[in-house]
Amino acid sequence: MSELLPTRSAPDSAHRLRYAYNTNGASNHRLDDALVLIAEAGYDGVALTLDHHHHDPFAPDATGRNAQLAARLRELGLGLVVETGARYLLDPRQKHEPTLLTPSSAGRARRVEFLIRCLDVCAAAEGETVSFWAGVPQPGVASGQAWDWLLEGVHQVAAAARERGVVASLEPEPGMLVETVDDYCRVQAAVPDLRLALDTGHLLVTNERPPATAVREFASQLGTVALEDMRRGVHEHLPFGEGDMDVPAVLSALHEIRFAGLVCVELSRESPRAHTMIPQALTYLRQAERQLFSV
Repeated sequence: MSELLPTRSAPDSAHRLRYAYNTNGASNHRLDDALVLIAEAGYDGVALTLDHHHHDPFAPDATGRNAQLAARLRELGLGLVVETGARYLLDPRQKHEPTLLTPSSAGRARRVEFLIRCLDVCAAAEGETVSFWAGVPQPGVASGQAWDWLLEGVHQVAAAARERGVVASLEPEPGMLVETVDDYCRVQAAVPDLRLALDTGHLLVTNERPPATAVREFASQLGTVALEDMRRGVHEHLPFGEGDMDVPAVLSALHEIRFAGLVCVELSRESPRAHTMIPQALTYLRQAERQLFSV
């Protein structure tokens, strides 16, 4: 069944979608410069990937720096989603390691500590959610053991989020233990207050559901939504118009469910031209919305 039929019939023109840009697509800019570019382009928020060069959560005086960040975001009128996908922040020799699945208990504890520091940033700036993922099981780790470690870590993160009044959202990521939205459901069954960080592009990689269908299906569980173009079966974040994403269908579904959170544009390979891509992406999305309502 085509996903276009139920999504384009009656988009809600009274509802306004709120967009953010992920700073992993502006990694060649100073953070404040990136925030200014995002605000000037007309975005409603920022998806801040905490990293060594963009508000390092391990740098000294975290409390003071978090307060300064919160004040700057208020000044610029930007909402916040905290992203945790820094590649080498925890280990300069292994991408994304350690994770919640690392065999070393000290490594898993290091990841939990990092995620709790991210929750602190989100709490200080009154952000919408912290998005995090599971990790890739290392060779020789049995599936059952990996799931046990994952649930242990997610319970710790969720408990810390509740203490801080922050929403924690788990992102299914191609190639990781939690790869699909069904995998998310398995975790959420054990941690009921865990929300879904839905990257619509990942659905094209896993071919599990049409993106617009997933938006509707998980409407009540969405903590944040990421949107970019992507080719089917290929995990590569692309500018709009360069892949197979039916952007109007996704936007229509988001309008239909009256999604109030930030819709985050994630173009992690576009940092060399972030100064042009930041406004270009938002222009594309707003034009796509206008076309929906003109039908």
